[in-house]
Amino acid sequence: MKKTIRITATTLAFLSLTAAAAYAAGDYKPARSVEWPFKGVFGTVDEQAAQRGFQVYKEVCAACHGLKRIAFRNLADIGFTEAEIKALAATYQIKDGPNEEGEMFERPGKPSDYFPSPFANENQARATHNGAYPLDLSLIVKARDNGANYLYSLLTGYVPAPADVTLGAGMHYNPYFPGKALAMAAPLSDGQVAYQDGTQASIDQMARDVTIFLQWAAEPEMEERKQMGIKVLFFLAVFTGFMFVAYRRLWSNLH
Repeated sequence: MKKTIRITATTLAFLSLTAAAAYAAGDYKPARSVEWPFKGVFGTVDEQAAQRGFQVYKEVCAACHGLKRIAFRNLADIGFTEAEIKALAATYQIKDGPNEEGEMFERPGKPSDYFPSPFANENQARATHNGAYPLDLSLIVKARDNGANYLYSLLTGYVPAPADVTLGAGMHYNPYFPGKALAMAAPLSDGQVAYQDGTQASIDQMARDVTIFLQWAAEPEMEERKQMGIKVLFFLAVFTGFMFVAYRRLWSNLH
């Protein structure tokens, strides 16, 4: 799937306003290092974990955070069947139109549709969350340095605020977030979802799974890119070997 990856102006503004000063001061805890199946030259997407991660996104995150750069049909890349995708898409209402009367209307989703935003616009989103704007998660792993580890650490890092820290109204303490205080409450709790494959839904497991899913969402072409890179390296190695043999034979005839 070809997709232009770019960070929206809203995302850039959010990152600059909320994180720049804190980053400069180092006022946050470095992300924990996790072994991810997608890391390295031979890294791949764990489809079963990504499917579980999608379930976490749909049941926990989707009420506040969009996924506007992913179409329903793209879920085939992580193992969803055509029938499952059609059934899932049909559960969403998509704004379409205009119709013959010139009016916009809503219809059940189709596999070719993209995930709709949970809010009509940014103002509605901010009004619902006391001024805070829940970011679209399509590129969240790419929007932050060391994104996968950061996201996992953030989701699992909520702790009570130290005695010497005073939080503002509606703020929550998390040492992995720049400034250590954010408006989003801890989104995960043990047993929050019932995994279809029977996996125990601990906070750690859900955080790992949704991070794997969002890594795929941010870079769905990753496996294809890595496979192409390996093929190119193999070709260069073989080509170098042939060139070396040709070089030796050429110079041996000149002695």
